[in-house]
Amino acid sequence: IYRCNMAIIIPTVSSCSEKITAGEKRLARLLERGLSDSCTCWYDTPMGKQHSHPDFVILTPDKGILFIEVKDWFITKIKGANKTYVQYETKNGIESLKNPIEQVRQYAFQTINSLKTDPQLRQQEGQYQGSFVMPYGYGVYLSNISRSQLEKAFSPTELADILPTDKVICKDELNEFMSQEKVAARLALLAKYNFAHQTTPQQLDRIRWHLYPDIRIHKPIKQADVKNFTLHTPSIISIMDRQQEQLARSMGSGHRVIHGVAGSGKTLILLHRCLELANNIENEKPVLVICYNITLARKLKALIEKHTLRLPVEVTHFHLWCHQQLQSYGRLPPKSKNFVELMENALSIAFEDGIIQPEQYSAVLIDEGHDFNPEWLRILTRMADTKNNTLLFLYDDAQSIYQKKKALDFTLSSVGIKAQGRTTILNINYRNTQQILHFASSIAFNYLNNHIEDALKYQQPDSGGIAGSYPELTCFDNQDEEITHILNWVIEQHQRGIPWFDIAILCPSTYSIKDVLGPQLTARNIPYQMIITSADKKNWSPQQERLCVMPLPSSKGLEFQSVAVMDAARSKNEEDLSNDIKRLYVGFTRARYNLLITMNGENALSEHLLTTYKQITR
Repeated sequence: IYRCNMAIIIPTVSSCSEKITAGEKRLARLLERGLSDSCTCWYDTPMGKQHSHPDFVILTPDKGILFIEVKDWFITKIKGANKTYVQYETKNGIESLKNPIEQVRQYAFQTINSLKTDPQLRQQEGQYQGSFVMPYGYGVYLSNISRSQLEKAFSPTELADILPTDKVICKDELNEFMSQEKVAARLALLAKYNFAHQTTPQQLDRIRWHLYPDIRIHKPIKQADVKNFTLHTPSIISIMDRQQEQLARSMGSGHRVIHGVAGSGKTLILLHRCLELANNIENEKPVLVICYNITLARKLKALIEKHTLRLPVEVTHFHLWCHQQLQSYGRLPPKSKNFVELMENALSIAFEDGIIQPEQYSAVLIDEGHDFNPEWLRILTRMADTKNNTLLFLYDDAQSIYQKKKALDFTLSSVGIKAQGRTTILNINYRNTQQILHFASSIAFNYLNNHIEDALKYQQPDSGGIAGSYPELTCFDNQDEEITHILNWVIEQHQRGIPWFDIAILCPSTYSIKDVLGPQLTARNIPYQMIITSADKKNWSPQQERLCVMPLPSSKGLEFQSVAVMDAARSKNEEDLSNDIKRLYVGFTRARYNLLITMNGENALSEHLLTTYKQITR
């Protein structure tokens, strides 16, 4: 989607074909080509608390913020006008339409007044102290009317009152052959309130945070604070980056695939897409959000339940969904040791025999697609109503920890996902600090890419995160020393102000977690929740003020400010460390800022960890 040295248009012009007018499309193309890549333009995107819809909002670091309405009017059809209304001839006769200048003026001043309530978006000193931090303006683009036509139709006095020259861009005043400098200069004339300024990247993010609340990344709230929680503008905000927002708003109908590295915002985009569909899709069936991991399903459910939506959203993990489908249609197999396998087979048979019906949902959104079997996907792709044919599939090969072979060793089209030309790759990791990502990538990809053929090699993610401290890797003679060090570390993290719910201890297996780690946590007065059994996972709440203790696989899709990965060298197969390393990669990339890795004992995995760590920290 993103192209160098061109403005970002959100959503993309090509995704708006059903609603965009010819004039709007022309202006969008002019803005895209005529403004630099530091500029962001939103087209017809609900804005602010009022969900107002200016045709275009243009945000440029050095020029300010502009609001533009587009009218595809013809001069011969304007039958009269004043400051408030325009009499315009339509196919239904002459209609009284709101003067677009007044319309866009209201958008602009309501928005700027709202933005000025944020102290960080007000000028702090000088002649304009208390005013908005950057220039702003508004105007109208008349895509079918030239300047000479306008001046012939109205006297100078009338124009000054109805369609003032400094607020109107005519069709002959912007064209495809103008340089970026000339396009920017013409738009700058709309900004009456122009002055020298320096807008920081943080201020630009705050403006986006206020303009478009749906791109906010909400921090978890303590359970105890939920009843008394009131929304205020935080001093530090988190939002989607521009590429993520553009992708989330540009999906349109049909099947879409996102192949993204860990921490690239896949789940964030899924949530945005889910909320948009649940409120706007023309269908009455529920939306299905499905993943493999129970704990991720719990997290997604908690996030979605915060919103009031038009359609119900069913958030589940695959095997629970499988169980519910079979139970609903009376095809649940008897309990046995291989119950899960029997259940999977029963689902396939019941679906093939027409007992379980397809098209049960208005849309299907699949997270962690790399952990799904092809047969499961063949069924899930048929669950989306063909009226809308809306499906979103997200995956990352490097996080495929449940499959014994490399994930997606089948074509997407073979399982019914028709997304040719509609696949997006997200290769920038925003979750982790640069140091954590460097460590995790070095540990994982140095090994994985040396043990598979070239055609299957993993692409290492690029870092979009902030700088931080390097992860700590420590070896111990025994488990008692290891656990003591971990508990001291998590207590130190909490004393630095990190909530317990934002700290996790991850383990490669459940071996001795309850018997050894649990009592020691209790003895140190550390509140914790063990997330080991299916019941634990179903009852887990991301809002409880407790330290999370869970096996590495259960942490997929989650993130914490501080993570300790204990017993990191535990290995299931010393001849091939691929699966062990994938599990560790998942665990390492759960940490946003602070990562501790501990191990006791020596084996091939500990040797790889230590050797790589020494090489990259020289």
